Amino acid sequence: MIIAKNVTKTYKQGTKTIHAVENVNLRVTKGERVYIHGPSGAGKSTLLHILGGLSVPSDGSVAVGEKDIYNMSDRQRSFLRNKRFGFIFQFYHLLPELDILENVMLPAMIAGGERRKKIRERAAQFLEDVNMTDRLTHKPSQLSGGEAQRVAIARALINSPEILFCDEPAGNLDSAMAEEIYALIRNISEANNMSVVVISHQGVNEGFANTEYAMTDGIMEKTEVRRLQI
Repeated sequence: MIIAKNVTKTYKQGTKTIHAVENVNLRVTKGERVYIHGPSGAGKSTLLHILGGLSVPSDGSVAVGEKDIYNMSDRQRSFLRNKRFGFIFQFYHLLPELDILENVMLPAMIAGGERRKKIRERAAQFLEDVNMTDRLTHKPSQLSGGEAQRVAIARALINSPEILFCDEPAGNLDSAMAEEIYALIRNISEANNMSVVVISHQGVNEGFANTEYAMTDGIMEKTEVRRLQI
């Protein structure tokens, strides 16, 4: 699905070189859920943005299938993100002027090639899947944090992505709502054999991840996965 090799991202801070991500290697297979944890400033978001085609690495490669996404043009990479990737962020990024249904429809409208009526029907179905049917005409300002994140999940799924990138998806939620959001993401992943990469400085539900990594000062290491007790 995704193979990252020797990925490095450096920044200049005056005369000093900052290694935000240092020589990271990662393979994400189809249907796998990967959890990367670590403190703020560890390089997690930078790595996620590189994996998702949002930030060009200083060195190394990221391949989807057999194609290095950073050998693509900006337009090709944008098409890849829209059609094959989904993104969920901590702050939801819902457009305040659009209602909930319109927010979910937006990525499919941008992709084109489908009638508006069909997109509307699919968006309504995804909102039903995340238990938001009674909020279709509400604006984002009328939602709780948990409701807004459910809408963000539906929006991320509208183009049926192969992999879902989640940047602190429960960072603004209380512990009970965070558990609900992670259970929802896991259920959707399993139902659709969809890969998921989650980064967070908080914990995820026990049994959520197939693979876990710890990240500190740009360096990532594999850690033991917490299994559900049966």
